[in-house]
Amino acid sequence: MPKLLKCFPWEWLLFTAIAVTVILRIINLDSREFWYDEVLSLLLVTGQKKLYQNPSDIPILLASYKSLLSLPIENSVGDFLQTGEKLLKGLVAEPHPPLFYLGQHLWLRLFGNSVAAMRSLPVLYSIGAIGCSYGLGRHLLGHRGGLLLAALLGLNPFYLFHSLNVRMYCSLVFWTVLSGWAMLETIKGVTTSKQTKKIVSWSLILVFSVTAGFMTFYYFLFWVASLGVLVLFLDRKRWLYYGLLLSSGVLITTPWLLWGTRQQLNNADLNRFAASGSLLATSWQHLEETLQTLGNLLLIGDWASILPPALITVAGIGAVAIAIGCIWSLVQHHQKQSLLIALILGILPLLMMVAVDVISGKFTVGFGFGRSLIFILPGCLLLVATWIEKAAGKWQNLAAGGLLIFYLIVNTADFSLRHRWIFHQVADIIKQEPAQSTLIVMNSHAWGHVLRLAYSLPSESPVMLLAQPATKLIPALTNTLTTETQSYSRLLWLNSDRPVWGKPTTTTEKQQIETILEPQFQLVQQQLLLGTWELDHFTASLYQHR
Repeated sequence: MPKLLKCFPWEWLLFTAIAVTVILRIINLDSREFWYDEVLSLLLVTGQKKLYQNPSDIPILLASYKSLLSLPIENSVGDFLQTGEKLLKGLVAEPHPPLFYLGQHLWLRLFGNSVAAMRSLPVLYSIGAIGCSYGLGRHLLGHRGGLLLAALLGLNPFYLFHSLNVRMYCSLVFWTVLSGWAMLETIKGVTTSKQTKKIVSWSLILVFSVTAGFMTFYYFLFWVASLGVLVLFLDRKRWLYYGLLLSSGVLITTPWLLWGTRQQLNNADLNRFAASGSLLATSWQHLEETLQTLGNLLLIGDWASILPPALITVAGIGAVAIAIGCIWSLVQHHQKQSLLIALILGILPLLMMVAVDVISGKFTVGFGFGRSLIFILPGCLLLVATWIEKAAGKWQNLAAGGLLIFYLIVNTADFSLRHRWIFHQVADIIKQEPAQSTLIVMNSHAWGHVLRLAYSLPSESPVMLLAQPATKLIPALTNTLTTETQSYSRLLWLNSDRPVWGKPTTTTEKQQIETILEPQFQLVQQQLLLGTWELDHFTASLYQHR
């Protein structure tokens, strides 16, 4: 393997890897339908979240939900302003700052609400983050080190998944890398070049990126604190200047903090992160969450959604072992400054978040398979890149090539073996006889399931929806079939393995539903619908009216 790698210019291999990262993003823009949280993002950015109502115990026209996933009709400037007002009112009920949603709202106006259009903005952010990671890596490790860091970030499975997700985590990494790069360039300009124009330019970029990062994700504040520690390490004599830049970036957000964040705190459900159990149990959970987060970020990616927790923990132990090996080797090679910079940018914010969790009695580190800590990913990859560039020696090419190939294999397997096309399969069933009146019965009334179903079906389809938890579905279905004057030609029963807001349908409940349907309907087709996670596991049973 080392001889094979020596046959090719190493920089060209890194350029190729970076090109592959861009290609992977482009070809997978719409290879999967919207994920659960993505459709919520779409609902929010249309400004119509306040109009959404959970399905009741009587059927509703499914197309009425689909209209919420497009911009409302606007015939005047007043209508345009009203949409903006509704957008902001919808955002204050969410736990996240508004910048990501405002950007997606503008993107929606320009390019529409197709899957590819909505995901194209996160993809652009991710390409920007890859470019900025080159700048960050070049500043610390030279040209080749910059290429390596860019390739590692671009091919990292966790970041690739979030690059193709209409959520704020991809743009968060962009603001993280840009602000880190700007901080290093500002320090360099102040301490060495003394070029006023360069110092001012990078200082403004730093302030802007800090503001944008904090208005994208509140936990970005931990990253800002890490940048403060970086200042004390590299240029503590001028700490006041850098401190003013960082604090200015946060203070600019004061209007939103006073108006929006205050309302968000009133609406927040922080108890869902609360700890429970003995000291030993909570201590283990904190450790387990930390290990799993590192394993997901550095090795597993979205495979974490289906792998056993024990296996993810083992991957986390492997990630920690890799980090410890890198640290030990860099110390042995007297690369303490480069090591400390990587630790400050990658490990320090993680430790701060773990400490806050322990002190507050909350579990936020592992939320969403670690996506809340995605801003530590560039720093962790910087640690690996620093070791490869400065301490790997004869194993340099093999280590870099091996990790990049591993990432490529994980990504290829993920997007080729794990499909997410569940509700489009439902649409295909409906399209077999599109003119027939159809009732879809679903044991989940979670907005993610309802909206994804509505998005996938043609607006003109005469499809009604009866969506209730299993315990309420039986009486609602009985009432619908016995009292409604409308007769349905077909009935499609979607039984979710994980209804989100309720318990799965029991065997007894399934038998009761079959008994209710038997006098009027005959089962003609049944199939399993499987996606990338248990939330996407359904049994679809199609019934024809007798």
